[in-house]
Amino acid sequence: MKNMPTTATWMYRERVITSIKDMPQGTYGFVYEVWHKPTDIKYIGKKVLYFERNKKLGKKALEILKEERAEQGLRGRVPLKQKVIIESDWKDYYGSQKEIIALSKKDNAGENWQKKILEFAPNKKLLTYYETKYLFNSEVLENSHNAYINDNILGKFFTRDFGDTK
Repeated sequence: MKNMPTTATWMYRERVITSIKDMPQGTYGFVYEVWHKPTDIKYIGKKVLYFERNKKLGKKALEILKEERAEQGLRGRVPLKQKVIIESDWKDYYGSQKEIIALSKKDNAGENWQKKILEFAPNKKLLTYYETKYLFNSEVLENSHNAYINDNILGKFFTRDFGDTK
């Protein structure tokens, strides 16, 4: 018998997604829905696959960079940081909403969560478009009977805008 994962895994159309290799080539990110089964709380969001970070260079790396620049005849200040691209925390991610974060820290057992990828996106613009599309189509802001806890769309549309209708 295989070991069952201790945390929820991502699913896409009934396929388990455990690696970027399981996604379409050129994927920038994905739109997802998480569902905490015991509380019946759902959340729709988006997640990028890679982060671009500025990494501070150590003494050895700075010396090497200075030598390379001198050999190339480059003058001027040597950058103290270097941009690096690293894989994001998408595998263990549940969402950015405060209640989802709190629930996932307290209870991340695989059987209590469903993490579903709704759509893959090849770039940032389409990722935002697809997220917005799913949020509006799921009526996350205006339905009081739904389980979604999203409280805004694009930072422009809020649950409070609907007053007594929610």
